[in-house]
Amino acid sequence: MFTALLNDEAGFIVSAELVLVATIVVIGLIVGLSEIQHAVVSELNDVADAIGSLNQSYFFSGFSAAKSFGAGFKSYTRGSIFADQTDDCDNNQCALSCDAPVVEGPKL
Repeated sequence: MFTALLNDEAGFIVSAELVLVATIVVIGLIVGLSEIQHAVVSELNDVADAIGSLNQSYFFSGFSAAKSFGAGFKSYTRGSIFADQTDDCDNNQCALSCDAPVVEGPKL
Protein backbone atom coordinates (compact mmCIF):
# COMPACT_ATOMS: atom_id res chain seq x y z
CA MET A 1 0.00 0.00 0.00
CA PHE A 2 2.87 2.41 0.81
CA THR A 3 4.59 1.65 -2.50
CA ALA A 4 1.31 2.30 -4.31
CA LEU A 5 1.15 5.70 -2.62
CA LEU A 6 4.71 6.50 -3.65
CA ASN A 7 4.12 5.45 -7.25
CA ASP A 8 0.80 7.29 -7.55
CA GLU A 9 1.15 10.34 -9.83
CA ALA A 10 -2.48 11.45 -9.85
CA GLY A 11 -2.70 15.15 -9.00
CA PHE A 12 1.05 15.68 -9.31
CA ILE A 13 1.96 19.31 -9.98
CA VAL A 14 4.24 19.67 -12.95
CA SER A 15 7.32 21.76 -12.24
CA ALA A 16 6.31 24.40 -14.82
CA GLU A 17 3.00 24.88 -13.01
CA LEU A 18 4.85 25.08 -9.70
CA VAL A 19 7.16 27.77 -11.06
CA LEU A 20 4.18 29.76 -12.38
CA VAL A 21 2.31 29.54 -9.06
CA ALA A 22 5.44 30.46 -7.09
CA THR A 23 6.06 33.47 -9.38
CA ILE A 24 2.52 34.74 -8.92
CA VAL A 25 2.77 34.30 -5.15
CA VAL A 26 6.09 36.20 -5.00
CA ILE A 27 4.75 39.06 -7.14
CA GLY A 28 1.68 39.26 -4.89
CA LEU A 29 3.90 39.34 -1.79
CA ILE A 30 6.02 42.15 -3.22
CA VAL A 31 2.95 44.26 -4.02
CA GLY A 32 1.44 43.54 -0.61
CA LEU A 33 4.63 44.43 1.27
CA SER A 34 4.95 47.62 -0.77
CA GLU A 35 1.42 48.64 0.24
CA ILE A 36 2.22 47.88 3.89
CA GLN A 37 5.32 50.06 3.61
CA HIS A 38 3.30 52.97 2.21
CA ALA A 39 0.67 52.60 4.94
CA VAL A 40 3.29 52.54 7.73
CA VAL A 41 5.10 55.59 6.31
CA SER A 42 1.79 57.45 6.04
CA GLU A 43 0.90 56.70 9.65
CA LEU A 44 4.36 57.72 10.89
CA ASN A 45 3.98 60.96 8.94
CA ASP A 46 0.68 61.56 10.77
CA VAL A 47 2.42 60.97 14.11
CA ALA A 48 5.19 63.40 13.14
CA ASP A 49 2.59 66.02 12.18
CA ALA A 50 0.84 65.57 15.53
CA ILE A 51 4.10 66.01 17.44
CA GLY A 52 5.06 69.01 15.30
CA SER A 53 1.75 70.75 15.97
CA LEU A 54 2.17 70.64 19.74
CA ASN A 55 2.63 74.06 21.27
CA GLN A 56 5.47 73.87 23.77
CA SER A 57 5.12 77.42 25.08
CA TYR A 58 5.00 77.92 28.82
CA PHE A 59 4.80 80.73 31.36
CA PHE A 60 5.00 80.88 35.10
CA SER A 61 5.17 83.89 37.35
CA GLY A 62 7.66 84.42 40.10
CA PHE A 63 6.86 84.89 43.75
CA SER A 64 8.47 86.44 46.78
CA ALA A 65 8.03 86.36 50.53
CA ALA A 66 9.05 89.31 52.69
CA LYS A 67 10.76 88.93 56.04
CA SER A 68 8.56 89.36 59.09
CA PHE A 69 10.86 91.76 60.88
CA GLY A 70 13.12 93.98 58.84
CA ALA A 71 13.69 94.80 55.23
CA GLY A 72 14.37 92.34 52.47
CA PHE A 73 13.01 89.12 51.15
CA LYS A 74 12.83 85.77 52.86
CA SER A 75 12.54 83.98 49.52
CA TYR A 76 12.39 85.15 45.93
CA THR A 77 11.88 83.30 42.67
CA ARG A 78 11.87 84.77 39.21
CA GLY A 79 9.28 83.79 36.63
CA SER A 80 10.03 82.41 33.21
CA ILE A 81 8.48 82.34 29.76
CA PHE A 82 9.13 80.48 26.53
CA ALA A 83 7.27 81.13 23.28
CA ASP A 84 7.36 78.23 20.84
CA GLN A 85 7.99 79.24 17.24
CA THR A 86 7.17 77.16 14.17
CA ASP A 87 10.19 75.11 13.18
CA ASP A 88 11.33 74.44 9.62
CA CYS A 89 9.77 71.00 9.23
CA ASP A 90 6.69 71.31 11.44
CA ASN A 91 3.55 69.99 9.71
CA ASN A 92 5.19 69.08 6.40
CA GLN A 93 6.46 72.56 5.71
CA CYS A 94 9.93 71.54 4.62
CA ALA A 95 10.76 70.54 1.08
CA LEU A 96 13.55 68.05 0.80
CA SER A 97 15.62 68.73 -2.27
CA CYS A 98 19.08 67.98 -3.52
CA ASP A 99 21.69 70.59 -4.27
CA ALA A 100 23.14 70.93 -7.73
CA PRO A 101 26.23 68.79 -8.36
CA VAL A 102 29.52 70.48 -7.53
CA VAL A 103 32.66 69.86 -9.53
CA GLU A 104 35.45 68.41 -7.44
CA GLY A 105 38.78 70.14 -7.28
CA PRO A 106 42.00 68.55 -8.53
CA LYS A 107 43.40 65.64 -6.54
CA LEU A 108 46.65 66.48 -4.79
